[in-house]
Amino acid sequence: MPSDTLPIVTPVNIMTEELGTLVHSLQAHGPEAAGRLLTTVSSSIAYEALVRLNQGFVQDILATLKPERRHAILEAATPELARQWQRNQGFAPDTIGRMMEPAQSVLPPDISVGEAIEALRKLLKNVVVTYGYVVDTAGRLLGLVTMRDLLFNSRTTPLADVMLRDVFTFRAGMTQSDAMQLTLARHYPVYPVCADDGTLLGLVRGQTLFEAKAFAITAQAGSMVGVEREERISTPLWRAFRFRHPWLQLNLLTAFLAGAVVALFQGTIDQLVILAAFLPVLAGQSGNTGCQALAVTLRGITLGEIRNGDGMKLITKEGVLGALNGGPVGLVAGVAMYVTATSQQSPDALMLAIVVFLAMIGSCTVSGICGALVPLTLKRYGADPATASSIFLTTATDIFSMGLLLGLATLLIWSF
Repeated sequence: MPSDTLPIVTPVNIMTEELGTLVHSLQAHGPEAAGRLLTTVSSSIAYEALVRLNQGFVQDILATLKPERRHAILEAATPELARQWQRNQGFAPDTIGRMMEPAQSVLPPDISVGEAIEALRKLLKNVVVTYGYVVDTAGRLLGLVTMRDLLFNSRTTPLADVMLRDVFTFRAGMTQSDAMQLTLARHYPVYPVCADDGTLLGLVRGQTLFEAKAFAITAQAGSMVGVEREERISTPLWRAFRFRHPWLQLNLLTAFLAGAVVALFQGTIDQLVILAAFLPVLAGQSGNTGCQALAVTLRGITLGEIRNGDGMKLITKEGVLGALNGGPVGLVAGVAMYVTATSQQSPDALMLAIVVFLAMIGSCTVSGICGALVPLTLKRYGADPATASSIFLTTATDIFSMGLLLGLATLLIWSF
């Protein structure tokens, strides 16, 4: 789809349908796979396909190409877009600077409305224009004019008299998540991007920003269990294996940790075999409690609802909520333990029921705390809050729930 500033490209030596197929294939692959696809076509066709993609994704693809191939594609691009793509490469991934498009509808402040219309009329042959951006000689953004401003004012009126001076802008180093939070109540089609000194660096389309965020949200569920963000349905089998297998090895290691906790209480299990039947019940229930807290916390991070200083409040809330949920669930599980132990004529049926009840409350409390703590900790240290969070959470809940149940049962044996 053409943007406010991207050139309207007419495919050369390739049918529109074939170009559409190439674009669809690029969208269905991760950056590296998309880069390999582009090596099979000419530089001009590669350029024509790239201008139809999300500009942030374009930068990810260009970063995977060899320098000579990347240079050839930039040579095929228009000068304005080639300069913009080169500028975007200087910004970190997941920042607004990576998503910029060239601002071509740039106007000086000392011309009239009529002169501005004529200047934009020439641009309309090659680009779609929504706004005109008024800049000084140093390139600093002074204001913005809409088509309405130009239509309903006299052609002799100075442009500086009709432009909007209080312009909402992004900073190029701003993260996509921070930018998304600022746009929730705005919904503009295009946003200017400026340097810290106000210099206009480029534009970001609202659609481009929302596309990137939508993809990040769809990738979040996979990240929680160790699926790489780059993996798609079309990812080759061996590459998907290399993406997933290391996390499964990590999960196996953490499972061994939980198994080691159970092994520490082997003597207790030998004396109270009935406990083995309730270990998965306790682990599963506490795990679900933790996942609920994890889901709410990730949503809060994504929407920017968690500000500095809110972390401890959230952790406390999830811990209390876990305890409140653990009480009724623990009561039901305790009754189940009492009935089971009584049917087996155990003399410790009541005490075992109390152990299960207390263990359920304790494990659900800790699970709620961990569900909030894991993503907040990952975020604090610069990692994606969703990255393998489910694996870390499961490890914590399994170790504590099993350890607590068997530990309380061991105290029962020693006390009586």
